[in-house]
Amino acid sequence: MTTREDGNRRGGARGEGRRTDRKRLAVGGSLVLAIVALGFGQAALDAAAARQMVEAPMFEVDPYWPKPLPNHWVLGSAIGVGVDARDHVFIVHRQASVATDTEGGLGADPPTSQCCAAAPPVLEFDPDGNLVGHWGGPAEGYTWPNSNHGVAIDHKDNVWIGGNGQGDSHVLKFTRSGQLLMQIGEPGQPTNSHSREHFGRVAKISFDIDANEAYLADGYGNRRVAVIDMDTGELKRYWGGYGEPPHDDPLPSYHPDSALIRSFRTPVHCAEPTSDGLVYVCDRPNDRIQVFREDGTFVKEQRIAPRTLGDGSVWDIAFSRDPEQKYLYLADGKNMRIYVIDRESLEILTQFGDGGRQPGQFFAVHSIATDSEGNIYTTETYEGKRLQKFVYKGIGMVPRNQGVVWPGRAGR
Repeated sequence: MTTREDGNRRGGARGEGRRTDRKRLAVGGSLVLAIVALGFGQAALDAAAARQMVEAPMFEVDPYWPKPLPNHWVLGSAIGVGVDARDHVFIVHRQASVATDTEGGLGADPPTSQCCAAAPPVLEFDPDGNLVGHWGGPAEGYTWPNSNHGVAIDHKDNVWIGGNGQGDSHVLKFTRSGQLLMQIGEPGQPTNSHSREHFGRVAKISFDIDANEAYLADGYGNRRVAVIDMDTGELKRYWGGYGEPPHDDPLPSYHPDSALIRSFRTPVHCAEPTSDGLVYVCDRPNDRIQVFREDGTFVKEQRIAPRTLGDGSVWDIAFSRDPEQKYLYLADGKNMRIYVIDRESLEILTQFGDGGRQPGQFFAVHSIATDSEGNIYTTETYEGKRLQKFVYKGIGMVPRNQGVVWPGRAGR
């Protein structure tokens, strides 16, 4: 016989079961919602990560390139790099920046140690990183720059050198083994951005081979791009910022929030012609690239890291080696990095490098060049004092900021 107490117990059990079922359903629903939310959250994170990736050329530093120098030689501030038709890499550095009381005891007079001494100013490396040539410095028949600056190799493997020291109002043209071919411009002259007889501390020389013209970033004294005949050295044309006539009047200090000035500032640090008839100019302390046609007509400009003060952000330019020269590589020595830029739009796609002394890091990356395989070479000034190689690894997806491109990390 069922008592009222038994019925109450059974009813209570059924009620308790229903409450338990409801709790289970609630917990299960919450878990489902949490899983769905996590899925949407992960999808959002994946989408955000994808937005931070971009298709661009990929590079890895080669920590074994170049090979050690012979004769206890060391580099001073390395302020130029160029590549010839055989993919031999030429650099120029400043011997005077090797301090004899610290790192250059072997070069002191008299020597104070068994190591080290400044290498000759111009060094040539083969594709494997072996030193295969060296020369340069004062000699009979020409005036070596007080402060050599920039090295460029033309289609005949002739070597051109500028200078940014006081009185460096000329450029030099040598054979690849260091025999003088031509001294262009009169040394020891003052700044004059309209001079047709001399230059004003040229930072870099580049070439339009089809037109047989050399483009001079002129420079640390003058505020212009100067174009000369490669055979005769005759000045053919020149221009200043926005394609206007240059001037040497005092300029206000750069401020990132002020209106852009019409003039180049010094130094005008590069002037790079392209295969499609444009010229890209490094207006270094103005933190901008200006683009011109070959006759000096202004086309457009792009500011790069415009809050960079002092040395500026736009130090040197090289182009990718595809026929269209689709990509522009920009050395930023103040911020210690290389930008990979779409040449047509001037959009920064990605950047690599960071400040430091290890391979793939930079201390004042000054100059940049590419070889026929698409590899990048850089030199570093001030206390950087080195040459580095970055191996081209093809086109792929890379982060917007790659940091140090250590081997094995390309595309990650």
